[in-house]
Order: sequence, then structure tokens, then C-alpha cells
Amino acid sequence: MPAIIEAEHFNVFKVDGLLSPEYKKAPYNRRTFYKVSLLTGHSKIHYADQTIEVTDSVLVFTNPMVPYSWELIGETQTGYFCIFTASFFNRFGNIKDYPVFQSADTAVILLNATEHVQYNELFLRMFNELQSDYVYKFDLLRNLLMEVIHAAQKMQPASGSIPSGATASERISSLFAELQERQFPIAFNNQHILLKSPSDFAKQLNIHVNHLNKALKEITGQTTTQLINDRILQEARILLRNTSLTITDIGWSLGFEAANHFSGFFKSRTGITPTAYRQSKID
Repeated sequence: MPAIIEAEHFNVFKVDGLLSPEYKKAPYNRRTFYKVSLLTGHSKIHYADQTIEVTDSVLVFTNPMVPYSWELIGETQTGYFCIFTASFFNRFGNIKDYPVFQSADTAVILLNATEHVQYNELFLRMFNELQSDYVYKFDLLRNLLMEVIHAAQKMQPASGSIPSGATASERISSLFAELQERQFPIAFNNQHILLKSPSDFAKQLNIHVNHLNKALKEITGQTTTQLINDRILQEARILLRNTSLTITDIGWSLGFEAANHFSGFFKSRTGITPTAYRQSKID
């Protein structure tokens, strides 16, 4: 199995000047980054299938696999946001298992004036520390960020509303499709998909797998498994035809533990092995 090579990364930014009124939506769609944002201003947060309106200060936790966007309403937006990779937190365990990164129910926290001061001081310390020459500054930054996370998990999250204009099944189908596409394209041999089964997608969307299956069947006429397999097959064809990745690497990137499992999957759906497909002119 190819080794996963993921560089540790952490950065913190001041929002002032980065978000201007002409950019009414700021999606922040970097696929590999977790993000913690502290913003003050009038805005709407569209997180998974919920919309939460913010009129003052808010703390928001996002992970790379949950669709979200930030709709800026007021002309003045201030605050900070930090981004980091999962590997930055290896010594603390798996960052995605922390509740604030798991769903909109725990990820969006409205702040009063006193709470805002508390978090603003922590972000300011992170911002200043990142500029310092202290040899162990990244250890200190991890601890400061963990303080933000744990303090937030003790607080009451905001409650959102389901956006109007679409049925529940349509919203779920749209979110499923976006989650699926966030895993592609496969660009490197150390990249692999994380969501491979209906239960993986249901867990990420914070709904029961039966609810997901019913919604997708209603909207697309296909089962969740069919939709997942069709997209994997599409990516497999692209990789076989347009890259020099080995069959083993392609299979691992697409979620197969062994090359023969990938070959069996591909042949059962196309009637031809991956190697034969790569050598042929079949589309």
C-alpha cells in the first residue's frame, strides 16, 4: 500500500481586508484543511443542510468533507481564521473525532461579548506566536488551538434552520453529490478516497443510512451503492486512460485494499480488466 505523505500545516489569518463586500460568498473549499473561524459581522452560514444567521460574533468549526459556505451580508467583517491539516494534530488523536468537527449541530457557536473577548485573545495569541522565532512555537500553537476546541465543546451550539425552496430528499441528494465530488479528482498516488460506503456518507451527513438511501432512490432512481460505484468506476477509467499510476495505486486510491479486488470490481462492470482497458481504445 502506498504510504500517505501529508505535511503538517498550520496558519492563521486576520479576516480584516480579506473579505470584502463584493464577495458575497466565501466558500473556503480547500479540500485538505480543517478550519476554525472567529468572525464578527452580519452573515449567514450554510453548513451541510442548515442555514444559521449571525448578527454579531460566531465561532465555526469546519472539516474538509462537509459542504459549507459563508454568505457575507454586512459590509464590515472582522476576526480570524486558522487552517490546519489532520496531521498537525496527530499527537492529540484523530481530529475528525472531536464533536465540533462532526456536524452543524456542534460546529457553529454564537458568542456573546464576553465569550468573544475570550476567543479573540486566543486567536490573537496564535497570530502573534506564528510570527515569532520561538523554536517550539508549533507545540504552543497546538495547545492554544486545543484550548479553543475544548472551550467550544463546553458551550451550547447554535440551532439552524433548513433552507426553503427544496425538499428534504433534494437537499440530501445535493449534499451527497457534493461530498462525493470533493473526493475527486485523484491527482497523486498518496491520495485516496475516505467515503466508500453508504454508511460512510450517512455518518458524514449526520443522518441514518436508511434515510440517505430513501432520499437518493427518490431523486435519482438509483441506490446509494450504485451511485458510489458509478463514480468510482468513472474515476477509474480516467486514471487508467490519462495517468501512469499503477493498477495497484489506482485501486488503493479508490478504496480497494488489494489490486485483485479493484480488478474484480472493474471487470464485473465493464467486462474487461483494468490492464486490458488501459491498453485498448475503448471509451
